[in-house]
Amino acid sequence: MKFEKVGIKKDDKVKVITGRDRGKIGKVLKVLRKKDRILVEKVNVIKRHTKPNAKNRQGGIVESEAPIPWSNVMLMCGKCMAATRVTHKSLEDGKKIRACTKCGETIDS
Repeated sequence: MKFEKVGIKKDDKVKVITGRDRGKIGKVLKVLRKKDRILVEKVNVIKRHTKPNAKNRQGGIVESEAPIPWSNVMLMCGKCMAATRVTHKSLEDGKKIRACTKCGETIDS
């Protein structure tokens, strides 16, 4: 099985471009490459009814984030503060970095 390359990494700031949470901005908590999905902070929040157990003594309704397809989000540029596509540039030492297509600023630190 071949996986598509995702230009989004953990702790990146992304903007949701489609779906119920369109327009929301959040931090990427987890990238699930095998399922082509990502987990974004405070986006696609679901409620799950749980019974009391050893981990959750009280039980009740628990809210948590559910993964969304990574194609539904765009990376946010730190300089121009806009949702942008990602380009890859090579530095003189051969290292590859991600850059904003709009302003050319590097995204990787």
